[in-house]
Amino acid sequence: MSLVPVSTLLQEAQAGGYAVGAFNCNNMEIVQAIAAAAEAEKAPVIMQASQGAIKYAGIEYITAMANVAAAMVSVPVALHLDHGTSFEQVMRCIRSGFSSVMIDGSKHSLKDNIALTRRVVEVARAVGVSVEAELGKIGGTEDDIHVNAADAFFTDPEEARVFVRETEVDALAIAIGTAHGRYKGEPKLDFARLEKIRSLVNIPIVLHGSSGVPEEAVREAIRLGVCKVNIDTNIREAFVDRCREVIDEYPDEIDPRKILGPAREAAVELIREKIRIFGSSGKA
Repeated sequence: MSLVPVSTLLQEAQAGGYAVGAFNCNNMEIVQAIAAAAEAEKAPVIMQASQGAIKYAGIEYITAMANVAAAMVSVPVALHLDHGTSFEQVMRCIRSGFSSVMIDGSKHSLKDNIALTRRVVEVARAVGVSVEAELGKIGGTEDDIHVNAADAFFTDPEEARVFVRETEVDALAIAIGTAHGRYKGEPKLDFARLEKIRSLVNIPIVLHGSSGVPEEAVREAIRLGVCKVNIDTNIREAFVDRCREVIDEYPDEIDPRKILGPAREAAVELIREKIRIFGSSGKA
């Protein structure tokens, strides 16, 4: 099966009242884990590559691995750029074969964010690639992007309405209390704000920084209109923790396959659990 645009998956999720998991991939084993988990759960899935992943693995490797993974499973798979920050970077990913891109202009003024996003939408839509944008700043650290807690601010519902109208973007990432990376305490999501935004914006809503958000809160966010849930940190934790366990148990092991293989299986189980929480199991 060929890679599909994220917009196709999210439109179905919005109609069905569930969310599609968007899982960040940094190496071959995690790409394999995402595909295996989605196939096992018969769920649509989104593979995401951040700027850090592209820098580490190379855009050609990531695109090739995602295409191979999509061809080997029976469920729909999208390849999405996570937090693209420039028009040039987004165009590079589209040329490479990404089926979806995110342009993150949240650091700009509303006017400039609209202009940048609109420019990306015009080009991407012409070649069948879907576009996600962000309004409001989501705290924490994502690769080279860092937002201090003092600088993070929640998405204004009225600005969201104007932004979506002016950009015609396919999906909108909003800031309602989540953060990238590990949480120091339990996040408190602003469900009233989410509900207000959803009443003004009739496109799929995206929840970033969802690792560490309690299961009940994620389910409530989905009930209120979130259709795409991003997971990265939890996968890293499961993967690396299993690597450490194997190395501790077998300190003389030098075969990377015997270390990374169990780590891949740990990632599969974590991703399958998330898919079930999101309600997308059996939706492929």
